[in-house]
Parts: sequence; C-alpha cells; structure tokens
Amino acid sequence: MTFLAIDVGNTRLKWALFDASRPGANLLAHGAEFLDHIDRLAEGPWASLPAPERMLGCVVAGDAVKRRVAEQMELWDVASQWVVPSTQEAGLVNGYDHPSRLGADRWVAMIGARHRMLAQGPARPLVLVMVGTAVTVEAIDTDGRFLGGLILPGHGIMLRALETGTAGLHVPTGEVRPFPSNTSDALTSGGTYAIAGAVERMYQHLKDHCGMEPACMMTGGAGWKMAPSMTRPFELVEQLIFDGLLEIAASRSRTTVAL
Repeated sequence: MTFLAIDVGNTRLKWALFDASRPGANLLAHGAEFLDHIDRLAEGPWASLPAPERMLGCVVAGDAVKRRVAEQMELWDVASQWVVPSTQEAGLVNGYDHPSRLGADRWVAMIGARHRMLAQGPARPLVLVMVGTAVTVEAIDTDGRFLGGLILPGHGIMLRALETGTAGLHVPTGEVRPFPSNTSDALTSGGTYAIAGAVERMYQHLKDHCGMEPACMMTGGAGWKMAPSMTRPFELVEQLIFDGLLEIAASRSRTTVAL
C-alpha cells in the first residue's frame, strides 16, 4: 500500500512517498516546494508518481493550504487526511491544557521521536527540539506523556525583530563565537545561545521531574546549525515528522483491524 506523507510548515511543503504505511517503509520518492508553488505539484513532481493508496499529513499553515493540497491530489483517487492532535495517539499521551490546540507538527514529531527512542533501548524521558521558522522544545516523560513545551522565535525572526526595533542595525548573518567581537557575530551568537539556554532549562526541568537523564533529539531545517552549540549531546534526525506520520498511520490501521 503506497503511502504519501505530507508536512506543511510555515514556508515549505515537504512530501515523501513510501511503499507502505508503516515504520521502516521504503522511501520511493520525496521533494519539497515553497508554499507559493504548491499549485505546481500535480503537473510537476507528482505527475510521474505511482498513485498513493493512502495519504496522511500535518499542517501548520491553515485551511487554505489544505484546500490547495487537496486540489493537487485530485489527479489520484485518494482522500486527503490530516492529523489533529488528540488526547492520546500511537502511544503518546497529550498533556496540553487543550489537546487539539497543540501544533500538529509538534505532536507528530513527538510521536516519531518517542518511537525512535524506544527502538534504541529502554524508555527514558525525552527532550525534543524542532528548529525552523520557530523553535519548539518539548518534554516527554518516561511513560510517554507529553508534559509541555516551549515556543521560541527562530534565528530569522530574532534578527528581523532586532532590525525593526533597533535604529541602524542591519548586518549580514555572522558566526557563533564564544566572545563575539563584531555586530554580525554578536547577533548570530546571541540568538543561538538564547535557544541553547532555553533548551538547557527544559532539560534540567525534565531531569528533575523524572529523576533521570533525558534522551535528546533535534530536528528541523536549521537543526544542524544549532546542534554544535548545545550543552548536551543531541541526536540530529532529519525527518521526524515523516517518522511520526508512519507511526500514526500504522497505529490507526491496527486499531481499524482490531475493531
């Protein structure tokens, strides 16, 4: 059963076609489009794909983008389905005050990260960092309960805010330095260490809460920039959202069969 996984972020749509809707499925094709170019998918990269038998996606960009994706999928006889965070799914319990208000990308990535961690060894607490347009820092306890998380501006938002609010401050991106000695490096280092400090605080909170050292994972397009500056060693995983979508699809299939 070919399976199409779609991750719609704030700036890009990423897609992957697998040969089955289960963890470990073989990747057949993948790609990415900026949101402005979604309308090219059906006549472009999707035109030569074998028809998926099932689709599941997560989106943070709103209903208008969902409709545009559904229009592109009309070349196949497959319904578009989107993850909505719930109180529990695929072994993860949602501790958000209002579970459905949690970002779908955060929920799906946490499910992917939790199962990846369990495949590597015994259950541990888990800190998950997603570095993109915004940065999120999630805390999951040993039993698979999402306790809560942080939302921070990403590097680009931080720099634009400083340029807007500070007279004459407009410089190219610099390097991360222990002691920045020019404005470009000061800006880049300040943003990087602000994110790293927030992650370290969440790490300490989770360690104190669970009484053991958490596992640490990082994902997102800018994760490779942050990883070298973290206090703790982080496993950098490229496509946790696709991993999570495969886990959710498999879990839902098992539930349907059981019923």
